[in-house]
This record gives sequence, structure tokens and C-alpha cells, in this order.
Amino acid sequence: MLIMKKLLPLLVICALSAFSASTLSAADKKPEKEEKAKAKAQHIPFHGEMADINKTAKTFKVGERTFHVTAETKVMKAGKPATFDDAKAGEDCGGTYKEATGGKLEVLSLRLGAKPEKKPKKKEDK
Repeated sequence: MLIMKKLLPLLVICALSAFSASTLSAADKKPEKEEKAKAKAQHIPFHGEMADINKTAKTFKVGERTFHVTAETKVMKAGKPATFDDAKAGEDCGGTYKEATGGKLEVLSLRLGAKPEKKPKKKEDK
């Protein structure tokens, strides 16, 4: 009985420390999820007509916004890889961008021209 009285406080302390450690690790994971959500939120879509294309500075306008094409920008035209040199004023475009330092709008993906039509999937006859 004496041994039981000495072990009981130790068991309570162990249980409390295990519980507090598990809540701390759960709290540590929360900022990680927030960072992933924030990274996804940085991909802002845009769509419109290209204007004021400057191929030297790698910029173009859609409405009042000026977008900057970087080396990491993925450019597509008619569903195939392309380059910013393929861009034409008045052409439909769309894609995603992120706000970089200084309010600069950096294009992450750029589609030149109309969206390619999706081909309907053929059902296989059995």
C-alpha cells in the first residue's frame, strides 16, 4: 500500500506531462498548415486582353495592372509550351500571379490565346 501511495503521484505527473506534450505538438503543426494555405492563396488568377507588351522588360498589361514575366513563368499557347516572345497585343490571356516585394505582380503561369477545347473522353465499348 505504501508503494502504491508513492507511485500514484508519479503516474499523475507522467500522465499530465504526456498530455501537455501532445497538445504542444498539435499546436506546432497549426502554423505549418497556415503556411501551406498562405502559399496556395498566393496564386491569384487573372484573365483579359494583353496590351502594352514590352518583350525586353518582359511586362504586359491587362486592364490597369502591369504583370512581370520571370524565368520561372510557365507559358502555354494552344495547350503547348511557348515563350513570352509568342505574345501579341490584343490577344486573350489568362493565368496566375503572385504579389512580390514592392507590389510587383509576378506571373506564375501564362496562357496565350483562347483556352484549348477539352476533348471529350471516349467510352470504350465492351
